[in-house]
Amino acid sequence: MITPFDEKDRIDMPAVQRVVAHLLATGTQAIVVSGSTGENPTLEEDEKQDLLKAVVAQTRGKAKVIMGTGSNITKKTVKDTEMAQKLGADGVLVVAPYYNKPDASGQIAHFAAVASSTSLPIIVYNIPGRTGINIASQTILDLAAKYPNIHALKDSTGNVEQASDIAGAARQDFVIYSGDDNLTLPFLSIGASGVISVASHIIGSEIAKMQEAFFAGNLDEARSIHYKSMDMFKGLFLAPNPSCVKYCLSLLGLCRPDLRLPLAPLAPETKAKMDQLMTRYANKVSAHAS
Repeated sequence: MITPFDEKDRIDMPAVQRVVAHLLATGTQAIVVSGSTGENPTLEEDEKQDLLKAVVAQTRGKAKVIMGTGSNITKKTVKDTEMAQKLGADGVLVVAPYYNKPDASGQIAHFAAVASSTSLPIIVYNIPGRTGINIASQTILDLAAKYPNIHALKDSTGNVEQASDIAGAARQDFVIYSGDDNLTLPFLSIGASGVISVASHIIGSEIAKMQEAFFAGNLDEARSIHYKSMDMFKGLFLAPNPSCVKYCLSLLGLCRPDLRLPLAPLAPETKAKMDQLMTRYANKVSAHAS
């Protein structure tokens, strides 16, 4: 989920409520608060807590709430995970430590410390393009085998072969989510359970239909939706995420397009491309803000 800001660079809580209502109405089953798309690195600790409390209060009984608690400081990750559990999160998303670039032994020690600090389900987030490291298949398998609450993987490697290796060898209840909208259908084909999505802010109902068709065995329908959604999947990343998706949500009247530095507003030519994209998908997009 994006984090809406107002004209004074504060979290816009009325917009948070509108976006949450919209996500719930268009097929979202769980909401990630304070993840990459939520501009996690720019949020203060009190803002993260206020945001989590607001989303938990609004979604109770309607969807799970997952808090992004990962950082490149193990003690901070543990502290934020404990906070998330205290404030009612249903699970946590923990990214691989970035910048430090630990090897496999450091990665295992990091996730082990987090897993030992909480009873919440943990989603390991592997996104080498942002962190500078890839968590190897065997490292993920070792963690999942030793720590029952290491529950799932958000795989943003773009590597279907690596995800397939994990899916084929992990314990039976270990879950894999695609971290890239354009790879959701390929990932489903090798055993993933869904997607932690950006495009669901805009075409959530279509993504839900695609997954439902796949799991019902209607593969031609699933492929058809996948093909028709590709322009949106790719278009939302013409600028650093969440620049494009926030702009598109602003066109729907759900929030302002404002970002926090170091993310900059969209260039006029990119806005024009987003305008065209939203016009093209107009019959697939609707705002549910009530």
